[in-house]
Amino acid sequence: MTVQITIIGLGQIGASLGLALAAHKDKVTTVGHDKDFGVEKLAQKNGAVEKTNHNLPSSVEDASVVVIAVPIHQVRETLSYIAHDLKKGTVVMDTTPVKAEVAKWAQEILPDEVYYVGLVPAVGPDFLQETGTGLDSAKADLFSKSIFLLSAPHGTPSDALQLVSGLVSLTGGNVLITDFVESDGLMASAQLLPQLVSASLLNATISQPGWQEVRKVASRAYFAATSAFTGQDDADALHMLILQNRENVMQKLDAMITALVELRYDIEDANEKALKDRLKKAQNGRQDWLKERSSANWMEAKREPVEKISMSERLFGTFFSKSDKDKKEK
Repeated sequence: MTVQITIIGLGQIGASLGLALAAHKDKVTTVGHDKDFGVEKLAQKNGAVEKTNHNLPSSVEDASVVVIAVPIHQVRETLSYIAHDLKKGTVVMDTTPVKAEVAKWAQEILPDEVYYVGLVPAVGPDFLQETGTGLDSAKADLFSKSIFLLSAPHGTPSDALQLVSGLVSLTGGNVLITDFVESDGLMASAQLLPQLVSASLLNATISQPGWQEVRKVASRAYFAATSAFTGQDDADALHMLILQNRENVMQKLDAMITALVELRYDIEDANEKALKDRLKKAQNGRQDWLKERSSANWMEAKREPVEKISMSERLFGTFFSKSDKDKKEK
């Protein structure tokens, strides 16, 4: 018997999860929902989901797992819409990069017998240079050799955590267990700071004298440096993510400002050696990171308390047999 997984939001993340799960139709059935009816139909046509349901509450009625893959400013409203239609034992996940605040919403809105698990996916190393965010950029192997940060409230049943780990395994990724505070701290550096740096570079150039000519010659370096701040929903989502993670973001901004000031002093003093050493350190750091990211042989993998995901079939069987039994007894 297959288990229904409902994916809410069929952009790059949601559709890629669906495409990865499509290879496991013996285990799962995917139902997709998106606010855009055209996106729903195209996602079904492309094989990202098996079925669609444009009625949000009814799309989750039979789901054992619900994945909310929408921008942060739509998450609370989505939780409110689906809360009363979730069956007992359902696991609800979201994919936003800020978790502590979303966990508070889940505790406030979701029924006691529904379990919230926070998930932060990272794309695999083969897709680091791609900047797309929509359905057309979805890939079945988007998460191959990637890390998913997983965080859950204290007392979440181990079956729920193992279930989420099993799903991650089916995408080709691996789980790194964190708590909400640690997850938010990591994402302040990994995602929010780069986006703020891109936004700052844009504001520092497009409003300055000479932009009319600069825009004609801005090329690869400018494109790369501003590519972290793209997409239709980025401004709406980013300001909310920043405010929900203020302390971490301010700490990372302070470190960034310090690095820029030190760089400026080297330039002002014409300190050739210090400037060269600072740039070389950055260059070597990036090269080391890319090698590590490509190999995906992370030392941190030892932190995982969850069983290896080669056991996913057993985990699925254990969890869902209990869910089916509960449903029959209701």
